[in-house]
Amino acid sequence: MGTDKRERKKVNRNLAREGRQKAQRNAVIKQRVIRFGIGIPLAILALWAVSKFFITTDSTSTTDTTVASSDTTIAVSDTTIASLTPTLSTTPGEQIEGDTKCPATDGTAVRTTNFTKAPPMCIDAKKSYMATFDTSEGTIEIALDTTKTPKTVNNFVTLSRYKYYDSSFIFRTDLSIDIIQGGGESNTDDPGYTIEDEGNGYKYTEGDIVMARTGAPNSAGGQFFIVTGPNASALDSQGTYVVFGKISKGLDVAKAILGLNAGSGQLGGAPSRAVKITSVTIAEK
Repeated sequence: MGTDKRERKKVNRNLAREGRQKAQRNAVIKQRVIRFGIGIPLAILALWAVSKFFITTDSTSTTDTTVASSDTTIAVSDTTIASLTPTLSTTPGEQIEGDTKCPATDGTAVRTTNFTKAPPMCIDAKKSYMATFDTSEGTIEIALDTTKTPKTVNNFVTLSRYKYYDSSFIFRTDLSIDIIQGGGESNTDDPGYTIEDEGNGYKYTEGDIVMARTGAPNSAGGQFFIVTGPNASALDSQGTYVVFGKISKGLDVAKAILGLNAGSGQLGGAPSRAVKITSVTIAEK
């Protein structure tokens, strides 16, 4: 009888462990949906279903989860990603409390990374603006669209002139939707405020720079993503992520950064080495 009792306890422990593991897996999946960096759309979930990808887990493992198809096995364990990608660290800048003033246009503004309020209109929407990203992988030049998205461009230009993006990182490389994402050390960073979405019904094509946000409307702040290929059309069904510019030079650099993808994960992947944004400078004419 003693042996039977021990066996029942062992079985109960195994069942409890399996229950905890299942809850943990469900939490990871839920976290993907809630904090996908740009708000994972239903279109991508449908795309996964069409591709017949399924999640399988060895009941004896508490750290490894695999996404498998008939010919593909991709490790998506957070532990795996941590072992493949470097730790990103940025020194915080100054903080502005109260109203945000327009920064100097000559590059002399003190680096600021935290704001109480969104900036006022600091740009002249009748002018044209070019953003130059100096990264550890090369230079990317982007023409900003003041005609369709003057408020979004104003936010990006103001943050750039406050050196908000200097020493930040491209921390996400997602092959499933052909994007690279940056604007901090991770998808949780923000400048301390949010801005309103400027329009909707966008289509996402190669070379676009787009505001990242959560699944909720009007939740963008400082993060952005750059479209590097056709898979981003999976986002078209939502069309709510604001496109505010287009790469004019350096698309090859953006694609090369995507090519550094070190595997899958909650954000679809990350570069195998740190991709640092040394500076973002703004030219106007």
